[in-house]
Amino acid sequence: MPGGARDTQVSSSPAVAANAEGDEIEVLESIDVLPMAPEDVSSRMCDTFPQFNFFSFCPDAKGCDHNTTQQWKSLFDKYDPENSGFISTERFRDLLEVHGSELDPHKLEVLLALADGNADGKICYQDFVNLMSNKRSNSFRRAILQGGRQLKGAVLREEAGLDLSQRLVRHIAYETLPREIDRKWYFDSYTCCPPPWLILAITIAEVAVFLYYSLQLNRWVLQVSDPLFLKGPLPYHPQLRAQAWRYLSYIFMHAGIEHLGLNMAMQLLVGVPLEMVHGAVRIGLVYVCGVLAGSLAVSVADMTAPVVGSSGGVYALVSAHLANVVMNWSGMKCQFKLFRMAMALVCMSVEFGRAVWLRFYPPPFPPCPNPSFVAHLGGVAVGLTLGVVVLHNYEQRLQEQSLFWIFFCVYTLFVLCAIFWNVFAYGLLDVKLPPSP
Repeated sequence: MPGGARDTQVSSSPAVAANAEGDEIEVLESIDVLPMAPEDVSSRMCDTFPQFNFFSFCPDAKGCDHNTTQQWKSLFDKYDPENSGFISTERFRDLLEVHGSELDPHKLEVLLALADGNADGKICYQDFVNLMSNKRSNSFRRAILQGGRQLKGAVLREEAGLDLSQRLVRHIAYETLPREIDRKWYFDSYTCCPPPWLILAITIAEVAVFLYYSLQLNRWVLQVSDPLFLKGPLPYHPQLRAQAWRYLSYIFMHAGIEHLGLNMAMQLLVGVPLEMVHGAVRIGLVYVCGVLAGSLAVSVADMTAPVVGSSGGVYALVSAHLANVVMNWSGMKCQFKLFRMAMALVCMSVEFGRAVWLRFYPPPFPPCPNPSFVAHLGGVAVGLTLGVVVLHNYEQRLQEQSLFWIFFCVYTLFVLCAIFWNVFAYGLLDVKLPPSP
């Protein structure tokens, strides 16, 4: 979710207001822009924090001098000759020491914790202003609410005396989150209630259906070559595209044990940790959108082919996770991340190559072709758009994110266009469909 490096112009995190002790919290709709006009900053700080004595320029609420924050801005600029809006934590400490500014210890702790969570270890002027005017990001809010832990203590990786379950949670935090402050929050707040049930339930159902058809067809490899394979109520078939449930239920059918094995491995190794961090709702949204996009993409781009397998949903999760790792490369602390990323790409390539080979392999029962591979591409498209937004915004509510709604609207438009295509295009194009199974 949140990135390790921060853009020097705009920060898209929503702000959260709280008092110094964290007793009152409310969500604010705002966008933090760097740098802010000094008069706007001074007005907000003096109005919101009249009792705070900034270099003794603002002794009380009535006599508040708006030059207070202009003075702070000039001092900040002295340590920021490039006018980037950032200074290093070392320079920030020097500034406080030289000019004798007395900050609330809790505020200083949270500000330095945020700086330590950045990949570059810098403090943003706007973050300081937000903190002093009681505007805080969700990371600040959660740092206040968690209470018992010191943010500026040892990093999560250095903590000792953890049992097996705590080590697993810590490992998952480093696998999926790019900022130390978020990893600590997740480690403190995760209770395994509810457990990651969604991906496990889907996987168990897929295995159960596969075992049922394996016993029924007496075939474990390349089940798709059996004439009874597509006769069930689950696979998507172009002749049965009016049966809407098939656009989702096809994930429980697999072409063989090799197909199921690769999908199940990626689904469990990537999907379960992601669900533990982001929850069943977010991961379920990405998974279902990938599944639906996969079958609809086949109905548009490969109109005569059936679809089986959970690759649409699996590829949506894996591609979203890999893209999130790449986008936050400097902040991701998972071990052997380059090797692990290469292995994930190899598994995806092998599974996709198998699907392409099977699609163009001579079908055992012409004119019905083998299952399509286009569902994989639909899942990747969802993962690189909607999925990245969902995983990137670990600490923010999705309904507050404009980019989420942009991608969601684009996805909805694609679904509507694909539905109209299925209703009208087959007849207008006079597509010759294979016979019903």
